[in-house]
Amino acid sequence: MKYHFFLLLALFSVFGFSQKSKIDLKDIEKSLKKPDSPYNYEKLIFKYKGYPKSLDSIEAQYLYYGRNFRDDKVSTLDDSFKSLADAFKESNFEECIKQGKVLYDKDPTNLDILLILLRAYDSQKDGTNFMHHLNQFRLLTESIRNSGDGASEKTAYLVNSVGDEYILLNILNIGKEYTRGSKVTKDGMFDIWEKDGRKLYIKILYLNL
Repeated sequence: MKYHFFLLLALFSVFGFSQKSKIDLKDIEKSLKKPDSPYNYEKLIFKYKGYPKSLDSIEAQYLYYGRNFRDDKVSTLDDSFKSLADAFKESNFEECIKQGKVLYDKDPTNLDILLILLRAYDSQKDGTNFMHHLNQFRLLTESIRNSGDGASEKTAYLVNSVGDEYILLNILNIGKEYTRGSKVTKDGMFDIWEKDGRKLYIKILYLNL
């Protein structure tokens, strides 16, 4: 899906630089389901929904990549999301908020849903909700930024979906002048974006296939 949200992203594409950290997907899956783990999903999502700035970079990493192990994700192919996207295309922002809040409650770390809610709240001049979701969005996208440097397959940026890949490309200011190649791997797909001999590696995770 190609997104019409990039102008919105330009409003807040200022990101800090943190230390890169290796993503241990097996540990993330285990910890999220373990009741006494500090990275238990319910504990993290409580902080994320209430005060996202209280989460540190490791907690954010567990929350973003932990979405791969949830059974209640909202897909862009779902009728409910298509309905939300239609409302967005029609600039029916009141309906976007109504539908978006329902989907957010089901899948609160879904970047596609967050972006639509951000645009809708911005249009309604609802600064409180806009800033709350903006803090969540920044938290999750920083996790992607900190997953690698994109210089090689070994240090590729890791994303949960193609949609998240395009969000990252926008943040990194990777435009149409880049050509894309793809390579299948055992648990995902590498997209290699190239321009003037420079290559950027992004790995899209396919863990539930």
